[in-house]
Amino acid sequence: MALQIGIVGLPNVGKSTLFKALTKNPVDINNYPFCTIEPNVGIVPIPDERLDTLSAFSASKKTVPTAIEFVDIAGLVEGASKGEGLGNKFLANIREVDAIAHVVRVFRNDNITHVHNTIEPSHDIEIIETELVLADMVTVGKTLDRITKLAKSNDKDAIAQIDIVTEIQGALEAGHLARSVSLDMTHEPTRKIVRDMSLLTMKPMMYVYNVSDLDETLDEALERRAHVKLDIKIEEELMDMNPKEALELGMTSHLPDLITKAYDLLGLQTFFTTGQAESRAWTVKKGACAPEAGAAIHSDFQDKFIRADVIPWDILLAAGSYGKAREAGSLKTVGKEYVMIDGDVVEFKV
Repeated sequence: MALQIGIVGLPNVGKSTLFKALTKNPVDINNYPFCTIEPNVGIVPIPDERLDTLSAFSASKKTVPTAIEFVDIAGLVEGASKGEGLGNKFLANIREVDAIAHVVRVFRNDNITHVHNTIEPSHDIEIIETELVLADMVTVGKTLDRITKLAKSNDKDAIAQIDIVTEIQGALEAGHLARSVSLDMTHEPTRKIVRDMSLLTMKPMMYVYNVSDLDETLDEALERRAHVKLDIKIEEELMDMNPKEALELGMTSHLPDLITKAYDLLGLQTFFTTGQAESRAWTVKKGACAPEAGAAIHSDFQDKFIRADVIPWDILLAAGSYGKAREAGSLKTVGKEYVMIDGDVVEFKV
C-alpha cells in the first residue's frame, strides 16, 4: 500500500532537511529558494516495538517493518495558484499525495533566509492555505460547470452532486478548507465527485513546527492545530552521531513522533505475521476487513480468501505459543466480514 505524505511549506523552512533526516537520503538543502525542484521520494519504516517483541518471541530470522513514503515537494510562494515561482509544479505534485505535512518555520536565525524576511508562522500558514484554496476554487468551478450541463440531460449522479459541489464552493469562497465541509462519504455520488476533484484542501494535513526549543510554548493559534514540534537541525545532526554519543549528550530524536502521527493521519493501522522465518508488519486501512488485509500480502489472499486465524499480539505473547492460545480459546478463526484491529497477528487460509 504505497500511500504518500507530501512535505510542503514555504522555501527555506526546513523541508528538505527534514526529508533527509527521515529517509537518510542525501538531498540538496542549500540556503536558497527552490533548491528542491523535482520531488524527492523516500520510504520510511514505521517504528513499532510490538514487531520487535514478536520477532523475539518467534525467534525470527528476519524482521520487516511496514513503511510509508514521504515526498519532498518544491517550496511554494504567494501567487502559486497563478503559476508564480514553481506554483504549477508544486500544485501538481501535492495533488498526487494522500496527506500533507506542512513544515512551518518558527525558529529565528538571521543566517538563514526567510522568503518574506520575517518570522510569522501563522502568516506563513495562511499563505500556503490561501494558495491551496485558490487552486481548489478553480477545480470546483470547472467541476460545477461540467456537472450542471450533465444535470440538464437528467444525469442522476450529476443532479445529486450539484448541491455537494456548491457547498464546497461556498466554503472555499469563505476562505475555509474543503475538508471543513461535512460530507456523507457513504453516499456513492458524493464519494465519486470528491475522488474525481482530488481537492488539495480535502487532504488530511498535519503541521510540523520547526523550532529551536521543543519546550517553547507557541501561540494558541498554532498549538490548537494538529502538529508535531521538531528541531529539524538537531535531527540532521543526529544522523551523523552514533546512538551512544547522542545518549551521552542527552540528544533524542523526535522523528518517531512525526512518523507515527503521519501514519495515523493516513488512516492506517498495522497487523502482523510472525514465525521462525520472518516477523513482518503490514499496513491496512482502518476499518478494512480480513480479505483486504490479505491483499497487502498477496492478491490471492483476497481473491481466494476462505478464513483467517487472528489473535491480538499481546494475547499471543501472554499465552506463550499458538498452541496454548488455541487451547485457551484466544486464537479465533474469522471469515470475510471480520474487521481488522490494530495489532492483530494473522495467519490467512486460502
